[in-house]
Amino acid sequence: MLAVAVLAAGKGTRMKSDLPKVLQPLAGATLVERVLASCKGLAPQRQILIVGHQADRVEQSLAHQHGLEFVLQQPQNGTGHAVQQLLEPLSDFQGDLLVLNGDVPLLRAETIANLLERHRSSGAAVTLLTARLADPTGYGRVFADDAAQVSAIVEHRDCSEAQRCNNLINAGIYCFNWRKLAEVLPQLSTNNDQGELYLTDTVAMLSPAMHLEVADADEINGINDRLQLSQCEAVIQERMRRHWMAEGVSFVDPASCTLSDGTRFGRDVVVEPQCHFRGDAVIGEGCRIGPGSLIDNSRIGDRVEIVYSVVRDAAVASDCAIGPFAQLRPGADLAEGCRVGNFVEIKKSSLAEGCKVNHLSYIGDAELGSGVNVGAGTITANYDGVNKHRTVIGAGSKTGANSVLVAPIELGEGVTVGAGSTLTKNVPAGALALGRAKQLVKENWQAPS
Repeated sequence: MLAVAVLAAGKGTRMKSDLPKVLQPLAGATLVERVLASCKGLAPQRQILIVGHQADRVEQSLAHQHGLEFVLQQPQNGTGHAVQQLLEPLSDFQGDLLVLNGDVPLLRAETIANLLERHRSSGAAVTLLTARLADPTGYGRVFADDAAQVSAIVEHRDCSEAQRCNNLINAGIYCFNWRKLAEVLPQLSTNNDQGELYLTDTVAMLSPAMHLEVADADEINGINDRLQLSQCEAVIQERMRRHWMAEGVSFVDPASCTLSDGTRFGRDVVVEPQCHFRGDAVIGEGCRIGPGSLIDNSRIGDRVEIVYSVVRDAAVASDCAIGPFAQLRPGADLAEGCRVGNFVEIKKSSLAEGCKVNHLSYIGDAELGSGVNVGAGTITANYDGVNKHRTVIGAGSKTGANSVLVAPIELGEGVTVGAGSTLTKNVPAGALALGRAKQLVKENWQAPS
């Protein structure tokens, strides 16, 4: 059996944020969500989050996590004190305890699985994750033999000059035999510089103690401030871009683009510089995105081109062209072969196959039939000051430049709207609609002096 405990009680003072440290965002997910996701494949029988600072807020943010238990650490008196809070909840538990940190979000799932496998195959009482750092200053040094059995962990301040030459450090990630750990937890002492209970101290009390050295030291990077948060963001972005390039996506300037965990690409997609993908952004095959575009929580079909545009909570079918400088707002739904051009905004509207809205237009709360051609400067006036109303334009209709359709209004199929018209009444199929004021020309007119 396996229980997972995530230490998430700290305040994170150096973040200088009203948000608890473990709720800081990283590539579209919080730090603690990333930690929990990394051990999901292990299918633990118990999953416990040890909370403290702003405990209610942390719990609320994770309410969607099925089966997650919360244990309060109050006050926060060190990592050993945190794990002591599990003595009662796990009083009847028989198995292994994996201890992770809520501010160490880059651990790969396979690394955690390897740690658990090493722990179980060796029969160790404790197995800790280690790493070799070019500059191990400040970290506790791990001393072990060639069989990976740990003989000692010495804190940096207590190391001799010779011991400080050892660059194998303790990453603070542990797998314990829970029953053996439970026996020694009450023996922890606050006799140290910080006056806290350290989980590290249990390693010397448990035998045998083993370690697993992680190949990529970036995996154990913790986050204490904004600089470290940005460094971890860079690492995870690089991982995601590498993954998708291996899957057949081309990034013209990879470092200028950012992704989220929910980003999905088909093959032969080309991503131009300065493009960003947020939420569940799903991009079909053969698309060209950018330069300078944002796709947020939207589904894009195949062979779509999006240039210098923003697409949020929208759906774009195959063979569409968007931009430059267009905005698809929530609820925009484009069928195949649509064209949305420069300085066009579409909100909560459906466009059937082959619609064209090429210039300087606003389409809101509208339904456009197939083949509709919207002239430059056309707007659907959907708001009466209190309520929003719908505009319906039948298939094959076209509007002239600078037309205003005052909703609620319905235009039948094949309607032509004259340029500069303001329409307030329904128009039957096949009609020409004009709604202009009579033009007046006063010759030889002089302005009042």
